[in-house]
Amino acid sequence: MSTSSGIIVLDFGGQYTQLIARRIREHHVRSAILPFNTPVEELRQRAPEGIVLSGGPSSVFEEGAPHSDPAILQMGVPVLGICYGQQLISHQLGGTVRPAPTREYGRAHLEVVEKSALFSNVPAQLPVWMSHGDNVEKLPAGFRLTARTGSALGAIEDAARKIYAVQFHPEVRHTAHGEQILANFLFEVCHAKPDWVPQAFIEQTIKEIQEKVKDGIAICALSGGVDSTVAATLVHRAIGDRLHCVFVNNGLLRKNEFGSVTATMRRLGLNLIPVDATERFLKKLEGVSEPEKKRKIIGNEFIEVFEEESKKLARLGNVDWLVQGTLYPDVIESVSVRGPSAVIKSHHNVGGLPETMRMKLIEPLRELFKDEVRRVGADLGLDPELIGRQPFPGPGLAVRVLGDVSAEKLELLREADAIVQEEISAASLYESIWQSFAVLLPVRSVGVMGDQRTYGYTIALRAVHSEDGMTADWVRLPYEVLERISNRIVNEVRGISRVVYDITSKPPGTIEWE
Repeated sequence: MSTSSGIIVLDFGGQYTQLIARRIREHHVRSAILPFNTPVEELRQRAPEGIVLSGGPSSVFEEGAPHSDPAILQMGVPVLGICYGQQLISHQLGGTVRPAPTREYGRAHLEVVEKSALFSNVPAQLPVWMSHGDNVEKLPAGFRLTARTGSALGAIEDAARKIYAVQFHPEVRHTAHGEQILANFLFEVCHAKPDWVPQAFIEQTIKEIQEKVKDGIAICALSGGVDSTVAATLVHRAIGDRLHCVFVNNGLLRKNEFGSVTATMRRLGLNLIPVDATERFLKKLEGVSEPEKKRKIIGNEFIEVFEEESKKLARLGNVDWLVQGTLYPDVIESVSVRGPSAVIKSHHNVGGLPETMRMKLIEPLRELFKDEVRRVGADLGLDPELIGRQPFPGPGLAVRVLGDVSAEKLELLREADAIVQEEISAASLYESIWQSFAVLLPVRSVGVMGDQRTYGYTIALRAVHSEDGMTADWVRLPYEVLERISNRIVNEVRGISRVVYDITSKPPGTIEWE
């Protein structure tokens, strides 16, 4: 079967841009994300089957707002505008976009009012997910309205020019039949070829790494989690024993994790260099309570350790490359990638990296989500127990000890978190939960134990369901599980006198507290 050129997603800075590309891949159609200002000539050379204009945080009529070349709409290639993309299409083709009198964030009710290829096999009324403060008021010439919400033009199109646009987000799970709407664009409008499979990602990635790292040595920042393990395995397949994996104990790991991960990674046959850097990390974090500063300190210190280890390996060849298991949710929250996205928080391996870093990065999973990485890990033959591990933040327990970090607080949190993991596993809930953990709050409260007054810290429990880490909902844990966790923590961890449960979704919160 010949391979297709697939769909190009132009990124205007939307938080869901990569989610659009991922949904396209779920239909086995190739997808690539390019900056919003990619020249038309380059797009023509790529010969895409379709182009998607993503959402974004800007207003199209503001000075400096990101605009793609209007000539894209004259290429004859099918175009789908989503949210900001709809507004940009309208703005560039002579329509009118204005601030909305009623902004829409969250669920809205969509009514399909005209027959459209985009809404084939989709009910006439459905809930959709909105996130916009501007509206299209006047349609460009040649366009017609095909769907509406209570306060917005939900979908418009010029079928003759194969230009379609929606104000809602079909890529998020909150939009009913969103997958069908995207499938209609891919197959009814673009006639795309479904010839992309996960194995193709592995083969292509290995080839790209081999072309990039033709000689010399690469070191991998290994944590023992799913992401870094899959990244290390991919690079090891590409360059063999020229990859050396550095596993750093930064003093911020969970209970007994340094020893268990070391044993696991050695069983995988990776060149492993375990480094105990507990003392230096805790010294740098002493007295620091601001979350962004913590992350940047940890990111910088990690690089210092990797640079030191690379010098020791220099006898074997030039050490020019640093491998990281960075995923797309890490990237989009930390830095503006291809479009002008908003920074939510710096992940230690993205926004926390120093500007003067000598080594060049290899991030083979940078475009993927966690569940896609797990599928890649399965295709690579990794142990199901390993690829099924819940996510653990790169900065470790530093972002779960709120406020300043100390060895004493870390020890309290380790013991409490170990109880959480034990009880969640004992209740056979571990595999069905995206993430479950404990957070140490800088809050002391009065308690009573054995007729004695206590004054201890508070532990917050956090458990969430998610598909990809971009959105999450809190888990309705059974009361008996919460009771066992609370009783054990208060009775077994001296210094903790109260346990509370976090019932905040993402958004508005993030999964981690810091």
